[in-house]
Amino acid sequence: MTQPPSIPPEYPEPTGGPAHPDAAQVPPGRPPVPGPRQPHIPPYPQPSQYPTAAPQPPQYPTAAAQPPPYPAGPQPPQYPGAGPAPHYPSAPQPQPPYPHAAAAPPSPYPQTSAVPPPASPLHPHHIDTARGRVHVSSRQRHTDATAFGNLLLHLPNFLCSLIVVALVSLVLGDVGLLVILVWLASGALVFHRPTESALARHLLRLRYPTPQERATLEPVWREVTARAGVEGRAYELWVEDSDSLNAVAAAGHIVGVTSFALNRLPNGELAAVMAHELGHHVGGHAWSGLLGHWYALPGRIAWRLLRAVTGFLFHVSRAFSCLGVAFFGLCVGGIAFATISTLYGLPLLLLGMPYALAAVGRRSELRADRHAAALGFAPMLAAVLEKLHQQEQETEQTRLAAAGQGGGEPPKEKAASRLLSSHPDYHTRLHHLQEYLQPAR
Repeated sequence: MTQPPSIPPEYPEPTGGPAHPDAAQVPPGRPPVPGPRQPHIPPYPQPSQYPTAAPQPPQYPTAAAQPPPYPAGPQPPQYPGAGPAPHYPSAPQPQPPYPHAAAAPPSPYPQTSAVPPPASPLHPHHIDTARGRVHVSSRQRHTDATAFGNLLLHLPNFLCSLIVVALVSLVLGDVGLLVILVWLASGALVFHRPTESALARHLLRLRYPTPQERATLEPVWREVTARAGVEGRAYELWVEDSDSLNAVAAAGHIVGVTSFALNRLPNGELAAVMAHELGHHVGGHAWSGLLGHWYALPGRIAWRLLRAVTGFLFHVSRAFSCLGVAFFGLCVGGIAFATISTLYGLPLLLLGMPYALAAVGRRSELRADRHAAALGFAPMLAAVLEKLHQQEQETEQTRLAAAGQGGGEPPKEKAASRLLSSHPDYHTRLHHLQEYLQPAR
């Protein structure tokens, strides 16, 4: 006889998981009753039970929109890639370039470009060397008063050298005249490019710049020559391996700078140095000075030989006591008087010639400074002169310290040394630049 179905009492649900639907509900602690199979009583639905159907994948925001469980309100901003961007009533904002960057507030100023402006130069004497078209002047160089005065002052040296060459030609006999003509024509070698290169390499100790040095020099040189209206390719750039601040303009086409000036100076000050040397070329100082030096070379060589022979004879005469010295003095005095009277006092001019040439050299330096200042490099040139002055003082202090005379002020330059100097002092050069350093009214 079949028992009626009864509602089983509620028992705590085991933690091991849901019961099999075919298992009989047996209270704990009671043995199972043998007999026919009990009908299945469905258990009450429990919140903790898992669904019997296949598990569904969790719903992500990318799926179909579900109604929000809470009243609709302002939603928090979503991260990039997690879902559609939120919509605001205002204009759409651009997404940040990186996922971790926050959206910046809109700038109150108009943005012209997304690329940031280039950083300003660190040094105030930096110049921009980017230039388009270049105006080349029809007059590339001239001979100013200092160049003409240099040639005029070298005329006595030239005449003395001519006399020396003529005396040598007398020894050579028939080819003597040819020697004189070759010497007179040799001055043209000053403007001969291979001769200039040999002069720069062996006499001035210059070298060709490396590709890295040329990449630094050429833009600056192009800016300098563009401002001056000069064809820059007519000149050659050279480098001197030196730790001093210096530059040189030689022959007709050589412009050399030291490695110190190339590597330590900003491009504006380097341009001022090169503009100064270009002023020597434009004014004719370089070729006139070299030409005068070349034609005075035979006379200088003869003078050095004469001094050496005279010194040797004087030491020999001292071996014969005072009588020998007196005899030597009479001989030298007689030869000198005969020479002066024969040449109409021309040798006396040679005594004052070094002072006159030094004065002309100082004037040419001031004219080269003015040329650089007129091109707009006056502040840069003043800074270079300041550095050069400091370097000279440090060199003098080092020399005095090596001689055991350090600890005090350096001795003042003697008057004769100042008169024989080919460059003006720092204060004189700075004084002549004041008209270019004063602000325009």
